[in-house]
Amino acid sequence: MAGVSRRYDCSEPLERTKGIADAVSVVRRGELVVLPTDTVYGIGADAFTPSAVTGLLDAKGRGRDMPAPVLVGSVRAAQALVDDLGTYGQDLIDEFWPGALTIVCRANTTLAWDLGDTKGTVAIRMPLHQLTLELLKETGPMAVSSANRSGAAPARTAEEAETQLGDSVAVYLDDGPSGEAMPSSIVDLTGAVPRLLRAGAISEERLREVCGVLLSDEDEPEPEPADESADDDLTSAAKSTESAQDDRSAAVEADVKTSGSPERTAADKDAPPTDR
Repeated sequence: MAGVSRRYDCSEPLERTKGIADAVSVVRRGELVVLPTDTVYGIGADAFTPSAVTGLLDAKGRGRDMPAPVLVGSVRAAQALVDDLGTYGQDLIDEFWPGALTIVCRANTTLAWDLGDTKGTVAIRMPLHQLTLELLKETGPMAVSSANRSGAAPARTAEEAETQLGDSVAVYLDDGPSGEAMPSSIVDLTGAVPRLLRAGAISEERLREVCGVLLSDEDEPEPEPADESADDDLTSAAKSTESAQDDRSAAVEADVKTSGSPERTAADKDAPPTDR
């Protein structure tokens, strides 16, 4: 528990300054904050403090099988967290970031973090919200999920978030109602062809305009009859891959990108992004 939580009215300049400063301190201590985004309010923790990420999952009533996405304050920070953006990742970032697009990539294997059972991937987003971008510039990448108990409706105000999460959160940054009722769209870039995991604020049509090709549930081929003579090892490997994809889809669909580590230091600071 975080003790007695504090809420800041960020529509007032002085409260905003105090709130961001308090939130930065809280995150560095491994505690939780609630922050506004361009989609819904989020509950956030330092992505590189395993106990903080565990606290986030506990506050939501969620297990390690549903790891939180990561919010970043710059494209450079995102690039430091992933192994490869794939063929289409940079084009999607250039078109939709900051904004309501979450991309799933292979995680940088050198990073010392534990977001849950991610199967070696990470879901990343750069939100189009100035207050949260200011916070992320100071804290570095944060594990952030929608500010609600698992199974409940995502919070669109700080008050709704506080009603659900209470004193499990140390600081609430109240910047009025969130920008959109719809969550971010999620595109998986871990395969050769981008796959739409969740249709959200960015339409499938707009995503296809950038990617040219985008797989979705409708594109799943009909299952072929089982070949009883197939090699057991190959069959087992295929099932394992399918299970990993299903787990990632379930994790990112429950939405809403290290102190002293070289990777984090390189990612924390960057010039403000251009508006999109």
